[in-house]
Amino acid sequence: MFRPDPESSYLMPVHFGGSKFDPHFIITQKATGLAISYETDRQMLEAYIPEVFELLEPQITVAYNMFTEINWMHGGAYNLVDVSVPVRFNGKKDSLTGSYPLVTWENKTAPILGGREQTGIPKIFCDIEDLRVLGPACHGAASSGGSTFLYMDFEQTGRIEGPGLDAARAGFKSMNTIGWRYIPKVGKPGAELSQFILYPQGVDIDTAFTGKGSIRWIEQGPMQYGYQFWVANQVAALPVKKITNAVLVHGSARLHANGARVLE
Repeated sequence: MFRPDPESSYLMPVHFGGSKFDPHFIITQKATGLAISYETDRQMLEAYIPEVFELLEPQITVAYNMFTEINWMHGGAYNLVDVSVPVRFNGKKDSLTGSYPLVTWENKTAPILGGREQTGIPKIFCDIEDLRVLGPACHGAASSGGSTFLYMDFEQTGRIEGPGLDAARAGFKSMNTIGWRYIPKVGKPGAELSQFILYPQGVDIDTAFTGKGSIRWIEQGPMQYGYQFWVANQVAALPVKKITNAVLVHGSARLHANGARVLE
């Protein structure tokens, strides 16, 4: 009869086997990413921030990434749209600054399952087009149920070089992403498991470009969007007061999934 190995890690269905836990394993992948940050309403944004956090700025960063040559997917690829805010975690033992994702959309099932179950990243599915990059222009769009709910556009105005590139590389090299792993109880309200997870990751930048960015959210109804339409609608309802930064980067990402830990 099947018996789980206490030295291995598993995802459901467990009985088909897992893999030996390697604390030094790092997910690597080529990355092309468009990141647009904007100022929004603080009071409205704080309604989505758990009390254990302090919101550092009323700012939202939307990162639209194409990942390819992924080691754990044996050379596979997927696209991602992450909506995050800058926070400080103030726990009983831990205190650190990082990025708290409100929602992370992905267009493949496999990375959604691992990210949700292991590190609490709030991943849900949608269709995400490959970024279109031609000359100075870049465009991306995300949709669900056949209806587009996000458009992102970018036009390069300059290449980041010298000290500016050094600063960008230093800023992206090590990042603290903090997920909320929440497992509901079975057959009754409340949480069976509720914990905040530090998920260290970083990006090694090869080239980077500044530019003018624009972002447009489109509210949809349940017939247009389908399941979880309210998530996109609540993000869309947060006002885009002012674009504060827009950058396009090419490089590679490092995700330390096995180096994640529960924050206290």
